[in-house]
Amino acid sequence: MRHKERHRTHRTGWLRAAVLGANDGIVSTASLVMGVAAAGTSSENVLIAGVAGLVAGAMSMAAGEYVSVRSQADTEQADLERERRELLADPRHEHAELAAIYMKRGLDASLAAQVATQLMTHDALGAHARDELGISDALSARPIQAALSSASTFAVGAGLPLLAVILAPLPVLMWAVSGISLLSLALLGSLAARVGGAPVMIAAARVTFWGALAMALTAGVGSLFGVTAH
Repeated sequence: MRHKERHRTHRTGWLRAAVLGANDGIVSTASLVMGVAAAGTSSENVLIAGVAGLVAGAMSMAAGEYVSVRSQADTEQADLERERRELLADPRHEHAELAAIYMKRGLDASLAAQVATQLMTHDALGAHARDELGISDALSARPIQAALSSASTFAVGAGLPLLAVILAPLPVLMWAVSGISLLSLALLGSLAARVGGAPVMIAAARVTFWGALAMALTAGVGSLFGVTAH
């Protein structure tokens, strides 16, 4: 009976960027809002600070992801171009190099040479990119995808604590922001773990702990400056 295997490796690129964006959106915006609120300012100023943090953070995430992944893509392209030149200049050496890789993986010399021959006949550059350089279509760098994913998920994540700022009255604003943010972080960690096939409880506890620590420290700083100002 045939069955379809479900692997998750192809999700690592966009999943990493999406989780990073949403997590940063929640933590940074909630921490900023908590710090400003703890300083004793008005709800309007807290909201303005939060919206400014959302816009700045989303743009920062997009630019950072694009530059980082673009650099990775440039490196991959340079490696592929060098490999293409080597295949044209000395295909026999490249064949031996590929066969040696397969021998290290357990094939005998004769079979490794046959596999290398057939794969290079079909797609020489693809075979060397995959087996020598470790570059594949599923794991190749996609800078625009990473930038858009990070920026959009950051904005979505940042919108959650801002929703609490809009809806909650000032006396309970900090409790509302922290509660919604920590719950959102726990759900995000659980979702990311489920999609990636990792332990759910550990992932949820991890992101919740670091988010709570960030908000507590920022609120402490805001409270300190608020007391000093008064």
